[in-house]
Amino acid sequence: MSELDLSQFEKKVVLRNITESDIDQILDMQKVCFPGMDPWKKSHLKSHIDIFPEGQFCVELDGKIIGSCSSLIVNFNEYDDRHTWDDITDEGYITNHNPEGFNLYGIEVMVHPEYQGMKIGKRLYEARKELAAEMNLKSIIIGGRIPNYHKYSHELTPRQYVEEVEAQNIYDPVLTFQMMNGFRVMRINRDYLPDDKQSATFATLMEWNNIEYHAKSKRHFKTAYPVRVTVIQYMMKQIESFEEFARQVEYYVDVAYDFGSDFAVFPEIFTTQLMSFLEEKVPSKAVRKLSEFTEQYIELFTDLAVRYNVNIVGGSHFVEEDDHIYNIAYLFRRDGTIEKQYKIHVTPNEKKWWGIQPGDTVKVFDTDCGRIAIQICYDIEFPELARHAVDQGANIIFVPFCTDDRQGYLRVRYCAQARAVENQVYTVIAGTVGNLTQVENMDIQYAQSGIFTPSDFEFARDGIVGECPPNIETVVVGDVDLEILQRQRKTGTVRHLHDRRKDLFELRFKNLESETPEDH
Repeated sequence: MSELDLSQFEKKVVLRNITESDIDQILDMQKVCFPGMDPWKKSHLKSHIDIFPEGQFCVELDGKIIGSCSSLIVNFNEYDDRHTWDDITDEGYITNHNPEGFNLYGIEVMVHPEYQGMKIGKRLYEARKELAAEMNLKSIIIGGRIPNYHKYSHELTPRQYVEEVEAQNIYDPVLTFQMMNGFRVMRINRDYLPDDKQSATFATLMEWNNIEYHAKSKRHFKTAYPVRVTVIQYMMKQIESFEEFARQVEYYVDVAYDFGSDFAVFPEIFTTQLMSFLEEKVPSKAVRKLSEFTEQYIELFTDLAVRYNVNIVGGSHFVEEDDHIYNIAYLFRRDGTIEKQYKIHVTPNEKKWWGIQPGDTVKVFDTDCGRIAIQICYDIEFPELARHAVDQGANIIFVPFCTDDRQGYLRVRYCAQARAVENQVYTVIAGTVGNLTQVENMDIQYAQSGIFTPSDFEFARDGIVGECPPNIETVVVGDVDLEILQRQRKTGTVRHLHDRRKDLFELRFKNLESETPEDH
């Protein structure tokens, strides 16, 4: 008898995070698991993957998806105990996911009926518990269906039904399973899922506590989460060397440090000041000479961010890549790591004089003060980019800019303030002032840098944390409170993120690679 090929007997069960290629299979499975209930839309699952990919799991058997679960992170004490599924999930899109939250909230678990009994649900629940432990979350909370309740609703109240299940006098496929996995009932919510007829729209609010949880940092008893920002309104003037440029830059980073800032923000293409000592006068050639300082620029700002313990938005700089010139903004984290954001929309002036090419990647960055985005000057005038950034979790959008007249400046300012209102987000603009009379196409500058908020009672009057006087070399320092921002998104006078009509329109990038920190 020949040796058996054991591979023919193997069943390959894989638990992994959901990817976009799994969406169609999951939608098909959901129709089988929950007949009669409104299924996910593709846009829901795509949003889950974009916003919190670590929290979306599936089980695959020989290449077929047979189970899945979805979740997000919240600060549960910000929600009413009587919340609905729509409240806790932002109608299924989880744009209210809070990376700084305490609780993992499970919003869906399903196992294909043909594969029940294989403990697929237990694998998914264990994956959630491991994630909660890894992320040091306080607990897992779920709103659990009670699908057998309709059989007893004529004789038992929901509370009585739950008590009978807890006493093991009645079996409920969901509630019994959850209790066996260490969840305890906190309360019963009415109208949790209006289309869940089997549960008569009721749900059990249940919690599993992470016994290894350790409260730490700003998340402990948080009533405020202030982030201090120093905005540098940088003077463009003639210099003689890169060393002189470095001394000026370090001076302002030192100022930010003295104020205890979390971020120091420099303006767009302020490194063109280096052109003032270059011999080249033709703009298209001068910009390539300027790009030769890229390594020195990166080394300088990396060193300053670490030495002064400040996250630095290093304005933007012209960089040559593959024989093309790009306008790139760099984020220098105080832990020594570096990120970059290409300018997406290039102005006619940049194309004409310098031959700048547009980038095609939109990013949101994790920092020790939450998620942020950088949108360079003209980019803030296109509302889709800010909306995308906030959908990916950004709480602050930094806007380095460079404008030569008041009209151009006002376009940037008005749009930054509009984005703050539309997306319930903080925006920060940092511009250049002064003159480089000897540099072609960098003759004059106009700026009034500032820090802006949504317009509501919780924030500063007129939605302005602080602003510089126009056209002088100075800084503005201000605190933005991320905790107030989160509360205002849920309970503000108006709630743009919550009230956006996703049933009528959605944002979809075409032929555009979109990155979040998890893509690195």
